[in-house]
Amino acid sequence: MGDHARTITFIGGGNMAQALIGGLIARGAVPRSLRVVEPNEATRALLIERFGVDARADAAGALAGAAAVVLSVKPQVLREVALGLAAEVGDALVISIAAGIRARDIARWIGSDRVVRTMPNTPALIGEGITGLAALPACTTADQGLADELLGAVGRTVWVDDESKLDAVTAISGSGPAYVFLFIEALEAAGVRMGLGATEARALAIQTFAGGAQLAARSDDSPAVLREKVTSKGGTTFAALTTMRDKAVPESIIAGALAAAARSAELGDEFGRD
Repeated sequence: MGDHARTITFIGGGNMAQALIGGLIARGAVPRSLRVVEPNEATRALLIERFGVDARADAAGALAGAAAVVLSVKPQVLREVALGLAAEVGDALVISIAAGIRARDIARWIGSDRVVRTMPNTPALIGEGITGLAALPACTTADQGLADELLGAVGRTVWVDDESKLDAVTAISGSGPAYVFLFIEALEAAGVRMGLGATEARALAIQTFAGGAQLAARSDDSPAVLREKVTSKGGTTFAALTTMRDKAVPESIIAGALAAAARSAELGDEFGRD
C-alpha cells in the first residue's frame, strides 16, 4: 500500500478478511496497522499468530483514526453491526464485502454516505480473485482508489457504474466458482465411470479446466472461436458438445446465473429493511 502505516479496521476476521489481510501484508502493509474486530477467541488467536495484526474482541476504539473500515460479516448481521459502529466511523471510508446488502442501506445504518460496496469471490483466498465494486456518489476519487487498492490485494478489480449491476457480478463471479467446481465434479465423475482412477480423473479435470481458462485469458480469440478450433465435425469433441446442447447445458448455465442475480436482489430487499 502507498502509506504502509495507514490504519485499516476489519469488522469480522473470517476467510475473506484473512485473504485481504494476507494480500495487504504481502504488498507492504505494516501488520500492526491492520486492526480486526473478531469476537471468536480462536479466530483472534489465529489472526495474531498468522499475521501479527491487532485483533480484539470488540469495536471499542478500533475505528479511531482508521482510513477505512471493512465490513466483512455475514449479510444477516450487517444491519446490527453497522448500527453499532455508527458513532465511531468518523472520517473512515466504509467498504462492504457482504453479499446482497445495498450501499444506501449501509449508509443509512452507519451514518456515512462514503460507502463502497464490493463483491469479491473465493479465489481471492489464493490471490486469484476478481472483485466487482460500486461506490455511492459521495465517495471521492481517493476513496475509490483506496477501495481498489484494498480489494486489488487479492486479485483483479472491476468497477460498475450502477450498484444494481453488482447483482450480475454476484451471479457471474461471486457464485461462479461453484459452477466451475460443479463442472470439475462432473468431469471427474465421467472419468471414473469410464475406468480412470479417482486421482487420475481429478487431475485431468482440474488441469484441463485451469489450462482452458488460461488459454482463454491469454488468447486474442473469443471463447467461441477457441471452442470451434477444438471441434472437428464428426469428432469426439463434436459428439460431446452436441450431447451437451441436446441436454440444454448452455441454457441451464445461463438460467442458473439469472437465478443467482435474482436472489442477490432479493437479499438486498430482505436484509435492507429496517
